[in-house]
Amino acid sequence: MTVHLVGAGPGDPDLLTVRAARLLSAAEVVVHDRLTTADLLDLAPADAARIDVGKAAGSSPVSQKRINELLVEHGRSGRTVVRLKGGDPYVFGRGGEEAAALLAAGVPFDVIPGMSSAIAGPAAAGIPVTMRNLAQSFTVVTGHEDPRAGADVDWGALAATGSTLVILMGVGRIGTIAGRLMDGGLSPTTPVAAVRWATTADQSVLRTTLADVADQPLAAPSVIVVGAVAGLDLRPHLATSFA
Repeated sequence: MTVHLVGAGPGDPDLLTVRAARLLSAAEVVVHDRLTTADLLDLAPADAARIDVGKAAGSSPVSQKRINELLVEHGRSGRTVVRLKGGDPYVFGRGGEEAAALLAAGVPFDVIPGMSSAIAGPAAAGIPVTMRNLAQSFTVVTGHEDPRAGADVDWGALAATGSTLVILMGVGRIGTIAGRLMDGGLSPTTPVAAVRWATTADQSVLRTTLADVADQPLAAPSVIVVGAVAGLDLRPHLATSFA
């Protein structure tokens, strides 16, 4: 049977795609991440096997190699397998590695895109990642960099683009990141917003500046937005005026 690499979206079950919901409702095995909400898992049949392979910063009880092996094993079992991944499978979710493992093993698979928190998180906080006269582009970057030598993000170069920066998995390194962005030329007064548990009932938004963000009580999972648009809040009940 086919292994379905399914994007679970940013957290709110209502933001799951129609196709993802249909596949999940027919799943016999669900291999899911740590941030998958109970409401999403409840969409799977009660008798479906649920396998938690969640990871957190600094803690990976199930290695990526083992996750790949599990997908191959269950994909060969003849059962319908859903690999449920937060956001979009191919946006900092290592979905590409899982697809490559399935391809190498000859196991049929498909990919169901999901709404990334890189877009949904800012939107849920009233922040447009692009806006005329404020930001003409945006860049999505991981704050959890590849430990291999030479794989560091060039924060100085990003600072020079004038682009809105959307940082995923950056809470643990935000002090270092902010310092590198300021070294690269970004003003210390650049607005920063951190959206925690975006789109869920537990969502909270912390607003600060680049100079002060390291001293704020940020906590994972948060989407961090850096740039002029981070100073906006265009939610209907909290509209921000701008020139």
